[in-house]
Amino acid sequence: MDRNFYHQLSERSMAGEILEESLARELLVSNEIELLSLLNAAYEVRKKFTGKEVSIHIINNAQNGHCPEDCHYCAQAKSSQAAIDEYPLKPDAEILAEAKRAYESGAFRYCMVFAGRGPSQHRVDHLAKLIRAIKSQYPIQICVSTGLLDQKKAQVLKEAGLDRLNHNLNTSQRHYPNICTTHTYEERLNTLRAAKNVGIEICSGLIIGMGETADDILEVAYRLRELEAPSIPVNFLIPIPGNVLDHSAQLTPEYCLRVLCVYRFLNPKAEIRVAAGREIHLRSMEVMALYPANSLFMDGYLNTKGSNQSRTLQMIKDAGFVIKSDYQLEEILNQEAAAPASLSLEQERVQLKRFPDLRPQYQKQ
Repeated sequence: MDRNFYHQLSERSMAGEILEESLARELLVSNEIELLSLLNAAYEVRKKFTGKEVSIHIINNAQNGHCPEDCHYCAQAKSSQAAIDEYPLKPDAEILAEAKRAYESGAFRYCMVFAGRGPSQHRVDHLAKLIRAIKSQYPIQICVSTGLLDQKKAQVLKEAGLDRLNHNLNTSQRHYPNICTTHTYEERLNTLRAAKNVGIEICSGLIIGMGETADDILEVAYRLRELEAPSIPVNFLIPIPGNVLDHSAQLTPEYCLRVLCVYRFLNPKAEIRVAAGREIHLRSMEVMALYPANSLFMDGYLNTKGSNQSRTLQMIKDAGFVIKSDYQLEEILNQEAAAPASLSLEQERVQLKRFPDLRPQYQKQ
């Protein structure tokens, strides 16, 4: 492919054109498409809409385990035998302390995740109270992941000040029965529509490495474009021992980067997040993800550790990017006690978060 081919990709995406599925599939799988040229084309789109900013998200696993759903990729699912540390909903003081820590760590968004099929009305009212309390103390965006939600409950959260609702599609409608049987793909879509209908931004993405095809990946990308999702996390399956899906497909760093590029072209204005599993599957090419993606998680994921804060921030700085925060990147790095370091051999293996990682505030009491 000549330089004009890649230039046209950028131009068409920035103009809002929808790339043909045949072309999008070619970007994913064709050896004729050069990776570096593709990354550069995706970066042109990213730069137009988000410049060099990186939005940092920090997850609070507000409740661990006790979930009746059988999502095969999740360590909290009823079908999982993973050795997680289970606990019920954290006390309000602990959740607020973690919001403070997230804000002071440079996070733009604080994400609270609650296990379960969906929240009761009592849980929704409690969550609304928490959202108001956090908003009154810290100028940070709030995203929650609460499972299935109807429009009435979504309205309560909207009125409390919720910025975003996370509910991942995870895979295509065709492939969905292969990864979960206790709820349907349509129920997930309905949750996203309920949030949109009351004016809550939606955050929805997918997990790569669950036996899906390139067409499954593309179906999700086009569906999220239809939904005008402003936030799209692209996860790469973390093979947690004990899960039904305890090993991932053979993902190469190149393929992972191609997926991120395609999602950028098809959703040019969205916040594309290189999410769970980036350290495992991107390996030495992890930093290249910042060229199509403009967001990432820091301090690990829902049930597994990731690279440490210093390393993540140093990676962003070394690549010439800046963070979207009230704090300067250099200021946060200077406050770090430990020098930035690469992942150790031990960290490159899957590591479940233990109680001190999941509830640091609890340890101080």
